[in-house]
Amino acid sequence: MVVLATKCYVAGEARERALDGMGSLVANALEELAVEYDVGVRGDEFVAVTLTGEDAPVARNLLREEWGTVTDHFDDGETYTGTLDAWDEDALYLDAGEEIAVDTDGLGLGVGTADQIRDRFGLVQHLPLEFVYDADGDHELAETARDRLYEWTRGDGRLNVNSATRAEVRATVNRAGHARDIVTVERLGLLEQSVLCEPATDPPGLLAAVGEHLPAELKCVVPQ
Repeated sequence: MVVLATKCYVAGEARERALDGMGSLVANALEELAVEYDVGVRGDEFVAVTLTGEDAPVARNLLREEWGTVTDHFDDGETYTGTLDAWDEDALYLDAGEEIAVDTDGLGLGVGTADQIRDRFGLVQHLPLEFVYDADGDHELAETARDRLYEWTRGDGRLNVNSATRAEVRATVNRAGHARDIVTVERLGLLEQSVLCEPATDPPGLLAAVGEHLPAELKCVVPQ
C-alpha cells in the first residue's frame, strides 16, 4: 500500500465522486503496468492505494512521484510532502502523518507573518506542500514549493479552490459564464485546484462570480 499526500475530506456523494475521479487518475497513470489496485481513504483522510502484481513496485514509484507520499519515518534533510492543516501568525502547520510546523523564516516567502503569507500566495487549506525535514524542528519549505508559489505571483492571476475536483471547478466556471476568462484549471491535489486566469481577468472578480456556486475555500493570487 502507498499513502498519497493528498486528502479526501468531503462526505456523501461528493466523496464518492472524488474517489471515482481518483480511481480514474490512478488508472491513467498505471494503464501500461501489470498491476491491480484499490483506492481507499485512511482514518486521517489521506488517500491510500493498495497495489498488487508484478509491476507494483514501479506503480508505487509512479504514484509517489506524481502525488508525494505520507511516511512514518523522516530523515534529517530529506524532502517530504504534507498538506496545509492550520496556520497562525508564527507558522504554517502541515499534516504529513504528524504535524510539521514551518515557521515564518522557514517559509522563505518574504515579509509578513505566516498567515499574511498564506493570504498573499493564495494557500487554501489541505493544499499539498513540499518541505525539508529538520530533526531539530527547524523545518523549511522546499525550494520546489517556494519556486512554484513565486511563479504564481508573476503570472496573470489565479483563483485557488479546495473541496472540489478539477471537473467540478471547470463545470462551475462554465456555469457561471466565465469559461472565456480562464486559461485552464490546474490540479494541485485531489480536491485542491488552481484556476489560471486570462490576462484581462480580475481574480477577485472571478471569485465573486463563482464563489456562491462552490461550497469551498477560495483564495486569490493577484500578480505582483
